[in-house]
Amino acid sequence: MRKRIRSHVALAMILSVAGTVTFAQSGEATYKAKCAMCHGATGMADTGAGKSMKIRPVNDPDVKKMTREEMITLTTNGKGKMPAFKGKLSDDEIKAAVDHFISLGK
Repeated sequence: MRKRIRSHVALAMILSVAGTVTFAQSGEATYKAKCAMCHGATGMADTGAGKSMKIRPVNDPDVKKMTREEMITLTTNGKGKMPAFKGKLSDDEIKAAVDHFISLGK
């Protein structure tokens, strides 16, 4: 009986940790999955989609003067051809992806 309880507790702990790892995606991973196809892996908008839509790179002066909050709002609500990620990503995922994008410009 004790062995069975221990194995159930161990299994519950493993599933708990696995669920946390699965749902907690880093900003870099979110950026790669949702943003890099247009904004480029390095934020330079050097992809086919980025070039065709004339997306500004992370080091563009107009992009650099945007605040983090403005970028979060833009990512949440979308702008022009950029889709809104509200309801598709959590607020934390959006913030983490924006933080990663900002870090590419440093």
